[in-house]
Amino acid sequence: MAYIYILECIDGSYYTGSTTDLERRLWQHQQGEGANHTAKRLPVKLVFCEYYERVVDAFEREKQVQGWSRKKKQALILGDTNLLHELAECQNETHYSRLASTSLSQQKNAP
Repeated sequence: MAYIYILECIDGSYYTGSTTDLERRLWQHQQGEGANHTAKRLPVKLVFCEYYERVVDAFEREKQVQGWSRKKKQALILGDTNLLHELAECQNETHYSRLASTSLSQQKNAP
């Protein structure tokens, strides 16, 4: 069993992590032993967690959420699935429009 969690630091920033012992890990963060990011921004508050049967699944989810924007993390924390989907679509549109632009410029520069 494993968890992914999001902490809100005193400066309002978010820290995303994963662990097999959530209570112990939170205690470590509060003692300044968790991570450099949280150690400099104490105290921290747990604002979100998800449970996973497999450690690898929690770790993969942690990496996914770490790559998200602040707005998308806030939507997850609030449980706003509509906003999560909307933000994901915006990100996909940006990604696909970049790919299309790159493809068009490559075609123009082709001999």
